[in-house]
Amino acid sequence: MTDVINTTAGQMNTADLGRTLMHEHVLVGFPGWYLDNRQPEFKRAEVMPRVIDAFQQLHAYGVRTVVDPCPMDMGRQVDICAEVAQKSGINIVCTTGAYYEDAGLTFTFRHLPVEAITEIYVKEIEDGIGYSGIKAGLIKISTGEGRVSDYERKLLTAAGQAARITGVPLISHTEKCTCGHDQIDIITAQGVPSCQLMVGHSDGRDDPEYQASLAARGSYVGFDRFGLVDIVPDEVRMKNVKTLVEGGHRDRLMLSHDKVNCFLGTLPGGVQIDAFEKIIPNWKMTHLFENIFPELLRMGVSQADLDHIVTENPRRFFTEARASAAQAAE
Repeated sequence: MTDVINTTAGQMNTADLGRTLMHEHVLVGFPGWYLDNRQPEFKRAEVMPRVIDAFQQLHAYGVRTVVDPCPMDMGRQVDICAEVAQKSGINIVCTTGAYYEDAGLTFTFRHLPVEAITEIYVKEIEDGIGYSGIKAGLIKISTGEGRVSDYERKLLTAAGQAARITGVPLISHTEKCTCGHDQIDIITAQGVPSCQLMVGHSDGRDDPEYQASLAARGSYVGFDRFGLVDIVPDEVRMKNVKTLVEGGHRDRLMLSHDKVNCFLGTLPGGVQIDAFEKIIPNWKMTHLFENIFPELLRMGVSQADLDHIVTENPRRFFTEARASAAQAAE
């Protein structure tokens, strides 16, 4: 296995990833968004210039790769991702996988065995997503708040098996910063090393002990919701980033925003996007570079640390996954 990664434009060498944001979204639609016929029609031609502009602004800050971990059942449209990548100059990596039980579309996978779901994931990685020819570069896993349901356990088991077969990393959603260790336990039980998993949304509460405990097990720790201050203030996130760096866990940190650049429909409950974004004006993909990095520097985190986190850590994340799969195949 060579150190390559699937992008919307084909394979690229992991050495060429450059500055990378590990969790941003081109487009998201909450499951069943299309059932609400009160919403305006999605007009791709009107949306694309705004989304492309957002990625071009990111490119101006030296970002060269973005992972869009939109699962299958959250409005994933890889052809739109491919167009944004082509017109912005940023590599975009898509994922296979499904959302957690309470918020996903569960009917199909609920009736399939683990082996069939594994096969589906592998097919999206090796053959492509639908008829697009675009291959997934990671596997998305997701768990609900406080416990892993039987349905979620089945999907995580399949994801672990697919990751072992293909050598792609796993990136997760955790609800309210819970079940990170459960995710590690389920994935590693499938013969996948913990370093092949990034535990997402681990900045969802002020709990540096929990965050450090994930890093201590070898997993990557996603501080990936900067700007979403309705969940946790960014001041708390920055404080805990500094704590982890000083605690020797710099090599396991990932930083991002979980920014959704286009929604299909509304937020759950009919909340309009414009109203939501007014209360979180810094929820944008450039927020790290415009506001967070300067403040972290002032707090004593070095530029070398920040460069390492957004450049070296993503590269190592992919290369470690490939190396682990190659070793398992021997």
